[in-house]
Amino acid sequence: MVISITQEEMNPSKWVDEHGDYLYRFALLRLRNPSKAEDVVQETMLAALSGRQSFTGQSKVRTWLTGILKHKIMDQFRSVHREHRLNGLFNDDDTIDDLYDSREHLIPPAQAWSGNPEKAFEQGEFQEQLRLCLKKLPKRQATIFALREMDGISSEEICKELTLTSTNYWVLLHRSRVALRRCFEIHWFGLK
Repeated sequence: MVISITQEEMNPSKWVDEHGDYLYRFALLRLRNPSKAEDVVQETMLAALSGRQSFTGQSKVRTWLTGILKHKIMDQFRSVHREHRLNGLFNDDDTIDDLYDSREHLIPPAQAWSGNPEKAFEQGEFQEQLRLCLKKLPKRQATIFALREMDGISSEEICKELTLTSTNYWVLLHRSRVALRRCFEIHWFGLK
């Protein structure tokens, strides 16, 4: 299905004004670094500018730009993890202790929340709290969570790109979910 795209929508001078803020927030939520987010948005715009002739109109311009941005973010993750491995700095933050409290009891499941999630999402409250909670996670856990849950990248591809075993991947993903749940309970739901 081809979507009707006007010449105005394909005008690169309009892209930053119309899509720049959205793309920046998208990148910031995943990269957790304002300057890196700015860089990948700029790279996205340059890639879109040089490849605009190949745009077939099978999606909206924002969707097309977001697709390019996702690839740029993945490239950023790859380069960071490759650099860490090469420098021997790939910090192994895999401890089972994260799953237990100070009394050595398994952290309990999430508690019920009486708020309105749709309203909170629309008002940007959820995105802001998610950004803050992701910032508190170890870098690998945040990266894996963002790739899997926010970008929908398959576990096989994540394991391949970040050179993780399947077991390690699932442990890190589980820990990120547990830590995010705890962060939301404490800082947003006010349940603790």
